[in-house]
Amino acid sequence: MAVPLAFFGVFFAYPVASIVSRGLKDGGSWQFARIGEVITDPRIGHVLWFTTWQAAASTALTLLLALPGAYVFARFDFPGKHLLRAVVTVPFVLPTVVVGSAFLALLGRGGLLDELWGVRLDTTVWAILLAHVFFNYAVVVRTVGGLWAQLDPRQEEAARVLGAGRLAAWRRVTLPALGPAVAAAALMVFLFTFTSFGVVQILGGPRYATLEVEIYQQTAQLLDLPTAAVLTLVQFAAVAALLGVHAWTVRRREATLKLVDAARTARRPQGAAQWALLASVLAVVALLVLVPLVVLVLRSLDGPHGYDLTYYRALASAGDNGGTFVVAPLAAIGNSLAYALAATAVAVVVGGLAAAALTRREGRLVRGFDALLMLPLGTSAVTVGFGFLIALDEPPLDLRTSWILVPLAQALVGVPFVVRTMLPVLRAVDVRLREAAAVLGASPLRAWREVDLPLVGRALAVAAGFAFAVSLGEFGATVFIARPDSPTLPVAVARLLGRPGALTYGQAMALSTILMLVCAAALLVLERVRTDRTGEF
Repeated sequence: MAVPLAFFGVFFAYPVASIVSRGLKDGGSWQFARIGEVITDPRIGHVLWFTTWQAAASTALTLLLALPGAYVFARFDFPGKHLLRAVVTVPFVLPTVVVGSAFLALLGRGGLLDELWGVRLDTTVWAILLAHVFFNYAVVVRTVGGLWAQLDPRQEEAARVLGAGRLAAWRRVTLPALGPAVAAAALMVFLFTFTSFGVVQILGGPRYATLEVEIYQQTAQLLDLPTAAVLTLVQFAAVAALLGVHAWTVRRREATLKLVDAARTARRPQGAAQWALLASVLAVVALLVLVPLVVLVLRSLDGPHGYDLTYYRALASAGDNGGTFVVAPLAAIGNSLAYALAATAVAVVVGGLAAAALTRREGRLVRGFDALLMLPLGTSAVTVGFGFLIALDEPPLDLRTSWILVPLAQALVGVPFVVRTMLPVLRAVDVRLREAAAVLGASPLRAWREVDLPLVGRALAVAAGFAFAVSLGEFGATVFIARPDSPTLPVAVARLLGRPGALTYGQAMALSTILMLVCAAALLVLERVRTDRTGEF
């Protein structure tokens, strides 16, 4: 626990505490009366209610649409499965400003729905909910599907032999085993939608605002740091309460599972019902995931003289973007890959150690540690970004000019995904296997390498893929700390979108398409790596 605690203490708790104290201190004394003034403001109450309501609705809708997809990817084997799994994950890394623009093209004035049926959904809550499902569909598919693929189907078959129906066997055997993974996926989706910023700001219009949007407005537009600090504390309290309930409920559902090679559980669909389920999942993926991505690609190719590569060629020169960059926008590709690889390495090490500690230890301290690991997902990226600038500016932590600052900020968001992905599988490993290895003379390190690692290899690969994808598309904190000569892809896209003109907008779409393709290629390579060499236990 020491390494994860030190990492979060230095690079999360310290920066956030610094920015909060700046906002609530005046002349060296704390101004706690400001907390009551902000909380009792009716407008802030409305913001808090909408934030909670839309997060709950987004989570429920995502689970409803994505759980069938998790089953299909876990249990069915069909042509193009690996490619489709990578495509499903791509939306998760796209900058929110780009996704918002793509959904405006679908749902707004002159969009696809408007042209076909005269229906507009922009500035409505439905546009926000659909965009959230677009983002988080992969969270459920990969988190739940990763464990589902390793569950021994013979346990459910045994229940049916003993007289249970198909639904009863699934409800009594498979569903309890999947409970921790489903809860983990729901928690991550809720936290991401609870702190939603770009989607709500672009698609919600002036009627809707989340806490994250309000914090940004109070900080960047109104320069009201005390109000922003109070809202950050409110966000902390809400997230901490949610994590506490989650930790308590998950402990009541934990069980030892029988895990097998994931490759042995997938088979071709059999019967009309299974083929119909596969077709319905493919239809959902096509409408919800592929259509916005296709719109994005078409916009990147829609040049001033028809469909061509004009906007892509303009990315090669720093002088073709109106002075937005000191380097060519294409340089952001190498920067993003280097930062993402470094952030993934940090996230896997810190998250892996944290997951192992949570597996081996129990008690209130450990449950608090588990909640701490999830706090970055529920914390304002604006707060974290400003906190880095304010706190990490003096020796021995003067990192403002160091390249490592960006990967550290990205790793903060990647670690929770590593922990939540690996933890259900680590807890499912039969402890008797470790005890048998110890009796045979294996050290704790060797027992972990010989017993745990082969069983959790697939989960580790999924966790690394998630950490890489999250790091590649992280924008909220990176935009404050990325240097002008070393922008990441999301930061470069935001800078281009922030300038008027068809050329810069087309460049933004082209750069976003490149980001999408880079992510898809990386995830496809990950899918091809055979890490699930699990034996049958």
